[in-house]
Amino acid sequence: MAIVLITGIAGFIGSHVGEYYLKKKNIVIGVDNFDPLYSKKIKQNNIKNMKNNSNFYFYEVDLLDADLEVIFSNNEIDAVIHLAARPGVRSSLEIPCYVRKDIEATINILELTNKYSINKLIIASSSSVYGNNNTVPFNEEVKINEPISNYAAAKASCELFAHVFASQYNMNIFILRLFTVYGPRQRPEMAIHKFTRQICNGEVIQMYGNGLSSRDYTYIDDIVEGIYNSEQKCKGYKIYNLGNNKSVELLDLIKLISKYLKMKVNINQVQMKLGDVNHTLADISKAQKELDYYPKTSIEDGLFKFIKWYKSTHK
Repeated sequence: MAIVLITGIAGFIGSHVGEYYLKKKNIVIGVDNFDPLYSKKIKQNNIKNMKNNSNFYFYEVDLLDADLEVIFSNNEIDAVIHLAARPGVRSSLEIPCYVRKDIEATINILELTNKYSINKLIIASSSSVYGNNNTVPFNEEVKINEPISNYAAAKASCELFAHVFASQYNMNIFILRLFTVYGPRQRPEMAIHKFTRQICNGEVIQMYGNGLSSRDYTYIDDIVEGIYNSEQKCKGYKIYNLGNNKSVELLDLIKLISKYLKMKVNINQVQMKLGDVNHTLADISKAQKELDYYPKTSIEDGLFKFIKWYKSTHK
């Protein structure tokens, strides 16, 4: 039985990771500050089931607060999974200074993990660090020095700080570049959740661009398994892509959602937003070889599961 600290536990990905570790009979220490990007009630509901588990301990604390160190000092933590961040490519351009907290929080996690000699640290990064790279699929060896959003720049900065700590203090740190994660409990402003809600409400969908932009949509269960495998194998400093290795064009995605909802969709084409990349596609060969990471969920199966969840929670 391991003791695992998970930051951002009340978020979409964090809550699924926490549940997975509890099912594996681990002790989970969850940390979240209920950032107001979206409803606190949604986040509280995300962790509701975990709170019934005697192996779950939750702390409402900001990663920059001094109280965070008390959690580290009072527990024999075996691994840290750092998922917390203020998300949003577009909002990072509207309010550039907010990403400063993401960088400072990551540095704080790095310092505390090192200070308390915790053997494993997993840090969630993002496919956005690749920018509009012409080398598709994106390989981990590609340079990431041309981000097109403040969010991407912050994530790239966190990777660099992690490298400093790994090299100077011989820490075991894995960086995971996640590709457009979706599934039950997905954040309400993300495309699949937003489109589903709009179609159900009979609203017009604002489609950015001509619909030919594409994303590597990755189902939450596959991401959770990738994170777990990474924590189990964490040794040295390494970077991995966790994606589905398949791209879906925006217009095709909207049509699929409409099909599974069995409802008509009204689309209004508008100009692409600043900071949005044209295409993402993960080269996952490194993760397959070294992490035994093999995503199993197709976009069709994943959307079907998401819509089933959406209908059951939005009656």
